[in-house]
Amino acid sequence: MPEILTSALATQGLVWLVVAVFIAGLVRGFAGFGSAMIIMPVASTVLPPVEAVTFLICAELIGPLPNARAAWRDGEPREVGLLVLGALLALPLGLWALTSMDPAAFGWVVSISVFALLALTIAGWRLKGALTQRLVVAAGAAGGFMTGFAGIPGPPVIMLYMASTLPAAVIRANFLLYLVALDLLLFPILWAFGLMNWSIAFLGVLVGVPNLIANIIGARLFDPSAERLFRNVAYIVIAVSAIVGLPLWKG
Repeated sequence: MPEILTSALATQGLVWLVVAVFIAGLVRGFAGFGSAMIIMPVASTVLPPVEAVTFLICAELIGPLPNARAAWRDGEPREVGLLVLGALLALPLGLWALTSMDPAAFGWVVSISVFALLALTIAGWRLKGALTQRLVVAAGAAGGFMTGFAGIPGPPVIMLYMASTLPAAVIRANFLLYLVALDLLLFPILWAFGLMNWSIAFLGVLVGVPNLIANIIGARLFDPSAERLFRNVAYIVIAVSAIVGLPLWKG
């Protein structure tokens, strides 16, 4: 254990990782999503691709759990199940792509994916009509691939729901349940693929404590009636994270 702890605390850029994880917890507690899009641009600048994904899922394993019960009540669990089903189909393919990715290219993919999400959602496109089961499964599959490939499960699903007319409280709850499910699924999959770095995993669990505290604070800040604030806060934080994560800053 001491060796693991020493190795974990010696990780380059540890302070920035802790700051990113805490801010991500605040945003996820408030908005139900956005944490991976905050953590991954920062993590990709200091960790190799697979280790960045490992750090992400371990840092988020416990943080959102206090809010899961309320999300189950406010959201649509059956619809979330369809999202997770789609994700399971495509996640292994994304992991395969991740293992062959150059770290610099990985950083660009992460940040560009986040910028693309922002451009589309801020443009204000909205779905006409109800969400179909096929559309929900397809969004989950796209999210599953992005989870394995870039550690960012949210963009396709965020696009789906932000383009819908569902209330903010339902959108937030569905995001939270979907992302918790993917974190719990990805951990054993990385282990089974032989991709788990236990030092980085241990670091993620340690950093998960401030993430847990931040999630609780963020949830208390959420106001179901403040939908414009809900969207704008998420957009601003995600944009900043994408800019910080650009490989340009590595010189």
